[in-house]
Amino acid sequence: METLLIADDEKNIRDGLKCILDWEALGFILCGEAANGEEALSLILKNNPSLVLLDIRMPKLSGIDIIRIARKQDYNGKFIILSGYSDFSYAQAAIRYGVEYYLTKPIDEDELLDAINTIRENIAQEHHQSDSITLYREKAKDTILHELVTGVWKKDSITGLSSADFQSMELICDIYQVVIYEKFGPLSEDQDYHFADLLNITNNGNRSFESFQEDNKNVILLKGSFSLRRFEEFLNHYEKMELQEGSPMSSFFLAYGRPVKNLDEIYLSYEEASALTKRRFFCIQGQHTLGYQDMPNLTSHSLLVSDDKLNEYCNALTNYLQANNRKQIAATFFSLEEYLYSVDNSIESIRLFLTDLFLQLKENINKIYNSSRVVFPSNSAIIDHIDNCHYLYEIILYISEQVKTIMDSNDNTSRDSILDDILYYIDNNYQNNIKLETIAPLFGYNSAYLGKLFTKAIGENFNSYVDHRRIEHSKKLLEQRNIKVYEVSEQVGYKNVDYFHKKFKKYVGISPAEYRKQLKLDT
Repeated sequence: METLLIADDEKNIRDGLKCILDWEALGFILCGEAANGEEALSLILKNNPSLVLLDIRMPKLSGIDIIRIARKQDYNGKFIILSGYSDFSYAQAAIRYGVEYYLTKPIDEDELLDAINTIRENIAQEHHQSDSITLYREKAKDTILHELVTGVWKKDSITGLSSADFQSMELICDIYQVVIYEKFGPLSEDQDYHFADLLNITNNGNRSFESFQEDNKNVILLKGSFSLRRFEEFLNHYEKMELQEGSPMSSFFLAYGRPVKNLDEIYLSYEEASALTKRRFFCIQGQHTLGYQDMPNLTSHSLLVSDDKLNEYCNALTNYLQANNRKQIAATFFSLEEYLYSVDNSIESIRLFLTDLFLQLKENINKIYNSSRVVFPSNSAIIDHIDNCHYLYEIILYISEQVKTIMDSNDNTSRDSILDDILYYIDNNYQNNIKLETIAPLFGYNSAYLGKLFTKAIGENFNSYVDHRRIEHSKKLLEQRNIKVYEVSEQVGYKNVDYFHKKFKKYVGISPAEYRKQLKLDT
């Protein structure tokens, strides 16, 4: 239905115009009426009616003034001028502002009906043309987006499109970033959470981002500094929050490429995001995002899984098992995980490597120990379990749990000694990016459970203990005058020197520079 506004200072004329025709049958519904020019202009700008029946002489603002101001405000609806007298100068002014009908009072019903039918046909034709233009632009935009992310598009390569066309498509921005998201897990089909819902931004006219499919991937092209800033805020919140079971965000995985400043660089951001989707396998427990900064440098070497490496890790685990050396077993699993993270192999090749490793380890242990004391899963059960694991950490945890079972069946190791082993491991690896989520599987524990044991036994949580060890060692390094503060920061495991300053001041009470200065005064 189209909308109709009637504006006349005489109520009886307004009432007559409402009744003179069956407006609903003609495809119009009344959206308002006005008794003076100011009221008419306000309703036009507010309601944007398809058609306005407008008296030429109105209190406060004349009909011509109303039309002139409305056109300046980008109102494109139709006007029919109603006048009590015929005046060519008024008609000329009306025509100049795109008024197609100038009817004199008293209004002839047939003349009005003919005008309404013609206007309705014109409106329908304009809608059709507008829809066609919109469809064309959408198809053109889909093509452009495809060429942008695949690297096919180059500047000035698409003929027939001007910079104004790109501007109208909201593709001209100061900065861009590509995000690819996947839905997985228990999210039901009827729970459709869109990216905008998670990001909590509006996207009127696709001004903030573009959403489309590319190679069966859900692709988001963030556009402009505001969108990228909101995405960064979202990531900071998303990566730190403890996701509840059933939360929509617990069923999303996001991979994002680097920010770029030019249209012809967007493919670089897309290539990184696309490559990262294939590395979801390497996420630690609870991790739902991977960014361009997490991409390993696989081009500078050709590190591949090999039988030599398989035998190396298998022999190491076998030997440490016989020596009951939990510290070295944990370190071996950590080294294994780091090695597999850096190889340039397919996920299936890595699964096969780990399957062969475990089967070979099983064979070695069965030769060493009485098989009645060590109960392994069957080979088929091992293969099936590893095949059904979605993440590397799950496979490492599975193998480490089996190793822990072997060790528990051969000695009476206490929980306290395991915590001692963990403290030993931290004290010798604090300079690395160690986290409870990566430490726990190496010792055969769930991270949440181990965190509770650790806090109860040590009196502080895991992260706090690591920070204390790092700060204590940094104090020793600061005594050496030839080492710069940023070098101290890196050597104790803080890649960001500002973050090191913050932590040092928290635990020591003064900055590293002030601490070094104080040491100098004391000597």
